[in-house]
Amino acid sequence: MKRLFRFLLPPLVLLAGVLIAATMIATGPETERQRPTPAPPTVEILKLIPQSYQVKVSSRGTVSPVTRSTLVPEVAGTIVSVADNFRNGGFFRADQSLLQIDPRDYQNAVTIARAELALRKQALAEEQARSEQARNDWKKLQLSGEPSPLVLRTPQLESAQAQLSAADARLQQAELELERTRIVAPYAGRILDKKVDLGQYISPGTALAEIYASDSVEVRLPITAEQQAFLDLPETYQNDQNGDQAGAQVEFSTRIGPRVDIWPGRLVRTEGSIDVRTRQLFVVARIDKPYVRQNDRPALKIGQFLEARIFGNQLQQVFVIPRHTVRGEKTVHLVDADNQLQRRELDIIWRDDQHLIASGPLQTGDRLSLTNLPFAADGIEVQIAGEPAKPAPQAVKEP
Repeated sequence: MKRLFRFLLPPLVLLAGVLIAATMIATGPETERQRPTPAPPTVEILKLIPQSYQVKVSSRGTVSPVTRSTLVPEVAGTIVSVADNFRNGGFFRADQSLLQIDPRDYQNAVTIARAELALRKQALAEEQARSEQARNDWKKLQLSGEPSPLVLRTPQLESAQAQLSAADARLQQAELELERTRIVAPYAGRILDKKVDLGQYISPGTALAEIYASDSVEVRLPITAEQQAFLDLPETYQNDQNGDQAGAQVEFSTRIGPRVDIWPGRLVRTEGSIDVRTRQLFVVARIDKPYVRQNDRPALKIGQFLEARIFGNQLQQVFVIPRHTVRGEKTVHLVDADNQLQRRELDIIWRDDQHLIASGPLQTGDRLSLTNLPFAADGIEVQIAGEPAKPAPQAVKEP
């Protein structure tokens, strides 16, 4: 009996403990469970105000010369002298002597032409004297009527006069060819490509160098049909003193490492046709004095690539929207008076790299959310950054 009691005692104690615990759980007070309410997201806002906006059309192009020429001789000979700046990239002044062709043959031709001119003057003087003598003889003989041209030696006199004129023309031609042995610059400019050098024999038409004017350069800029609507193209302006049309201002820039250099320019003309491949219109902008150093700005190079911003129309009473706040193509989040998000599709009239320009449907004072909430739905409540937080709502009881 005692052994049986020792065997049954542990299970009985365990069973009693389980029964007591179950009774306490069943009869104890019920704990109230609560579900926490999440805090509204915090957003930064921008109050929208209608304003004016300067349209700037972005484009790009390469630098090319306004005036470009091939320097050629008009006489033949050996180059006996070359200017120090007759090198690729060398600058020159207008009427500066760049090359000298051996002038000796042409100096001899001038001497010969002058001698021939002197002989023709002498021959004309002799014929004039003979003609005058013939007229006097006719008077002395008291012959009736007027003497004939042959008697007065008129044909011989006219022939001597013509030969004198021809000799004078040959002298002028010889002097002109002598002058042409000195190759001078037709304008102030720069050497693009030198093709000859000292000691070389050249003939008329030989290419001596490619040169271009240094007073200004041009940049050909493509623009789309959409961009044309916001630009006053040069076709609508009066011609300036250079014969080109004065158009919109252009700001050119180039980046070399961390440094950005700026050149001012202006539109001067619009090309007469649209590129059939790209359906773009090309406008031409001019940069004056591209080689004048300012603020250590480097000189422009022919063929250099430049970014361009063309100053277009001034838009009035528009809303400037930061581009990073736009969802998709034209949707933004506005915060209403109850601090709830509302989606709004905009009427976009212009876009650039940083902004979208909208005409509506917006009102003065509308609050634009600057904070990116990618999955935000209409009507969710938000907290405005910098404003005091609203009292926390009561926790929701769960049954």
